[in-house]
Amino acid sequence: MKTSALATTVVAGLWLGVSAVTALAGPLDNRIASGKTIRIGFANEMPFAYPGKDGSPKGFVNAEVIGVLAEMGYTKIEAVQTEWGGLIPGLNAGQFDIITGGMNILKARCENIAFSEPMAKIGDGFIVPKGNPKGIRTYADIKVKNATLVTGAGYSNIEAAKAAGIPNAKIMIVPGPTEILAAVTAGRADAGTGTYPTMKQLADKSGGAVDVADPSAMPDSSFNWAGVGFRKSDKDFLDKFNAAQKAYLGSPEMMAAVKPYGYSRAMLPGDKTTAWVCANR
Repeated sequence: MKTSALATTVVAGLWLGVSAVTALAGPLDNRIASGKTIRIGFANEMPFAYPGKDGSPKGFVNAEVIGVLAEMGYTKIEAVQTEWGGLIPGLNAGQFDIITGGMNILKARCENIAFSEPMAKIGDGFIVPKGNPKGIRTYADIKVKNATLVTGAGYSNIEAAKAAGIPNAKIMIVPGPTEILAAVTAGRADAGTGTYPTMKQLADKSGGAVDVADPSAMPDSSFNWAGVGFRKSDKDFLDKFNAAQKAYLGSPEMMAAVKPYGYSRAMLPGDKTTAWVCANR
């Protein structure tokens, strides 16, 4: 073989190697390699994830994810706020790279996106008018009392309510937490539901207009596990994220970062895996 032919073969081999590596990398790895930001997407869901007054990412999921990314060596992060119902479509459309909204891992969602291993165990909660005049503590109470329930668009609570036998006509769907609180305080709904941490925040800021129902009455089957959302094409990055999260989750550094948002050790996810949650929720 002539030298020039050998050189051409070597160069072709090098290019093939580069192409193979590029083919394995997902959109997020490629974005990072080009020097661009990692865009985290979330809605206005206190205390999970919400924008600060300056637009900066607040909430315990954002704090946890930012901490994990820092452990991985990534600090170039951009916050993108959207409506809750736009999180999965926005991720898959490339509007942002990671969902940090505090999304429960559900079978239907697992079909559309990839989730990290769980980062929190979350129970559902209810806000009710002051004094809880109808004695609502569970979905079963809503059905028995023929009450009207309000929840957010895209919330897992919609399916939980339907599974409890609450008819569609008694489930009011609104954009998010602000509208849930407004519906209950205005008397258009007898109870509002979402995750317990969010409902507790709404009750705390309502000026006494609503109470948060006692969560101890909720059955174990009502608990969910929250994860961080990724495009399925970013599996390589997700694997690295999971490894870093495993070391970070529950560490003193993480617990200090999430404490201001009400996340406690009681909310750590335990031993449930994403595979199990996807199959059972």
